[in-house]
Amino acid sequence: MPADLAVIGLGHLGLPLAQAAVAAGIPTLGYKTGPEAGSLTAAELRRMLSRGFRTAAGPAELGRVRTAVICAPTPRGADGTLDLSQVEAAARTLAARLRPHTTVILESPVQPGTTEEFLRPLLEEGSGLRAGRDFHLAYSPSRVDPGNRDFTPANTPKVIGGLTPACTESAAAFYGRLTDKVVRARGPREAETVQLLETNFRHVNIALVNEMAVLCNDLGVDLWDVIRCAETKPFGFQAFRPGPGVGGHAVPQDLHGHTGRTLRMVELAQQVNNHMPQYVIQRAATLLNEHGKSARGARVLLLGVTYKPDLADQQGSPAQEIAIRLMELGASVSYHDPHVPSWSVLNRPLPRADSFYEAAADADLTILLQQHRTYDLQGLSVKAQLLLDTRGATPTGAAHRL
Repeated sequence: MPADLAVIGLGHLGLPLAQAAVAAGIPTLGYKTGPEAGSLTAAELRRMLSRGFRTAAGPAELGRVRTAVICAPTPRGADGTLDLSQVEAAARTLAARLRPHTTVILESPVQPGTTEEFLRPLLEEGSGLRAGRDFHLAYSPSRVDPGNRDFTPANTPKVIGGLTPACTESAAAFYGRLTDKVVRARGPREAETVQLLETNFRHVNIALVNEMAVLCNDLGVDLWDVIRCAETKPFGFQAFRPGPGVGGHAVPQDLHGHTGRTLRMVELAQQVNNHMPQYVIQRAATLLNEHGKSARGARVLLLGVTYKPDLADQQGSPAQEIAIRLMELGASVSYHDPHVPSWSVLNRPLPRADSFYEAAADADLTILLQQHRTYDLQGLSVKAQLLLDTRGATPTGAAHRL
């Protein structure tokens, strides 16, 4: 069966989009742009394949679809700007096979202006077609939240910004098959800036509550109780919770490398969030010292090394830096994570505990970095010699909290 849709990039953005399209009955073709790691389980992938999803045998198949969505990753480069090399490669591959009347949509996180100033010329030069006249071009910020069972692509509104009104309507017609609500932006730049605002909103608010965690520890105040009470306010407040660092694929952007302007609040938020792994180490060393032990030679167990609960994705997880810093202090570090069968730090495999109960009982200090659903936190708090809870997940008074 010929595909209606090509999803170019099968990582954390592309696979969920392909999954939603297949569930909506859209014949979908996947095209890899590199060694990508998605967040779907093996069972979910098997279900997609049984419903008709398939990966492209070659780039020629991209010329037979009605809609092509570019979901290539855009990691932060050495200079702090977004690396668009995989978007460029995807665009050049698609452009060589692009047919008239195709709708091309970019979902990769990019700086405002990228769709018009970067993607459009690549597609036009490679195809000989004109965007807005011969083919439709639009941007839609991805709103993937891996593991979220309440908000799926079907009930999460989709923002669309097309190069022309006709481009917007063509993209809206496609997304209308996947979601209950489509929101039309004035253009691609506005849609791209939606992604910028949403990402920075998350990082800035996490930074605020991370600073509150440090302050409340100094004051002897239970921050989690403060948050519990504050979130009862029905207006003007949204609850965020502190943690050992901010993981995930969406990186904050301050636009300095793109426009010369710095979003000072975002820059400061990055500094605060980047400091959290070091703060966890400080708390760990202090707790060990208070219990008559040194970090050097201490047996430290890390529980949960992924960036999000109940997923295997380790992108941006603070666990890596925390493990490195503990090892630099001379600690003997092991880990347990039901979703990570093996884990290496500085190219050295770390011992994986078979039973987190027994490992916690044996460790001088256990640090809960991620609260996977399978963890019995009540039992953990009883078994562990010394427990540092960076997520506020254990019962009140059962552990030292961040």
